[in-house]
Amino acid sequence: MTVQRMCDLGGVSRAGFYRFDPEVQALDPDLDLRDQIQRIALEFPSYGRLRITRELKRRGHKEVGHRRVGRIMREDNLLCLRRRKFRVITTDSNHPLRVYPNLAASMELTGIDQLWIADITYIRLELEFIYLAVVLDAFSRRVIGWALDRHLEDDLAIGAIKMALHRRKPVPGLTHHSDRGVQYASNDYTGLLKEHGIRISMSRKGNPYDNATCESFMKTLKYEEVYRQEYQDIADARRCIEQFLEKIYNGKRLHSALDYLPPVEFERSLSVAASTSQSKSETT
Repeated sequence: MTVQRMCDLGGVSRAGFYRFDPEVQALDPDLDLRDQIQRIALEFPSYGRLRITRELKRRGHKEVGHRRVGRIMREDNLLCLRRRKFRVITTDSNHPLRVYPNLAASMELTGIDQLWIADITYIRLELEFIYLAVVLDAFSRRVIGWALDRHLEDDLAIGAIKMALHRRKPVPGLTHHSDRGVQYASNDYTGLLKEHGIRISMSRKGNPYDNATCESFMKTLKYEEVYRQEYQDIADARRCIEQFLEKIYNGKRLHSALDYLPPVEFERSLSVAASTSQSKSETT
């Protein structure tokens, strides 16, 4: 078969035929983008296409869209980690202590240190369970207090709230919301809140949605940190969880509720906006 005949059948010109070098392969136009997506997925295994798209834009890929990111993730089999649930009861609301009404449900938040939310979860080690108590700022989603121990006594929750109080030093009027567990209803815990002028709010009976933000955080903690690790002991767990809470969750992880900013950066943006507004007021 002549070259001309092959060109006719292939629909190419003779010049094009002779220019073609079979040793040279076309470069993947998504090569750099694919590399960045893989790096982000390795750092944040539970990120979906929307969060990865936002993180790419923060790293300089301004024009990339979530459909393109989703296609590359499917091609590279970048699936989020999932693990079978193992449930341990951490809330004991069958106690004679005072239960407080739900004040948080009617609040409209406009800034930080207006509403703190608290919860406790378990972490399974090879030979034992340990427990983590956390306090979050409901507006910025930032973890502001936490404590890890082998027991579920009220000292665990008290350790977390003391850390939050030390870090934030809130003015009286703040609301603290939790479930009805005995740790949060204990006289020592509620007494500490009252001592600092903090209003006490608790979820309604049998209504898990009243503390949904904390529940969402606990799910993130399990999928993005706990289920990825095999802690040697409680000391190892404490080191890893501190790294996740302080460096990754607070400092790096993008939150859709915060316009895809990490909590620390979101709080910083609030401070900048407040300073700018004050400066404008003073000049007018």
